[in-house]
Amino acid sequence: MPTLHVSSLARLHETVASVGASHVVTLINVNTVVERPAGIPPERHLFIGMSDITAPLDGHVLPDEAHVQRFLSFIRDWDRAAPMVFHCWAGISRSTAAVYIATCALRPQRDEDEIALALRSASPSATPNARLVSIADQILGRSGRMTTAIERIGRGADAFEGTPFRIDLD
Repeated sequence: MPTLHVSSLARLHETVASVGASHVVTLINVNTVVERPAGIPPERHLFIGMSDITAPLDGHVLPDEAHVQRFLSFIRDWDRAAPMVFHCWAGISRSTAAVYIATCALRPQRDEDEIALALRSASPSATPNARLVSIADQILGRSGRMTTAIERIGRGADAFEGTPFRIDLD
């Protein structure tokens, strides 16, 4: 069964090793140095430089449609033979938005609320970046249902760093 995993930057290498991941998605500020985990070739590591913001802010990169399109292209090319790991700085906002978006994109028949509830169950601290979810909602033609489902689960529990977790695609 294909699995998606989320971690913080601090726990990236141990998460990739422990789950046997073949692909990694990094969603982090532009100038953050991220060492690619052992065993992950460059073509299986997507680095998307963006800030964890939902509105323009001087000195920051606002997530946009091009970021989401690159992300969707990458996950759709994944062969699903081994897990994929998503991470951001804390494993709370950008990466949880990414795992939610990936699940909606790769399993279009699954209900948005069901996926959001599975996310909340797997991660009490998950607070998906609303802008990323909204952009993906439009691109995937989900008619606002993704955005509404994430609004329904609300802000996650306060945490400095999220605990790594997994979401099953099936």
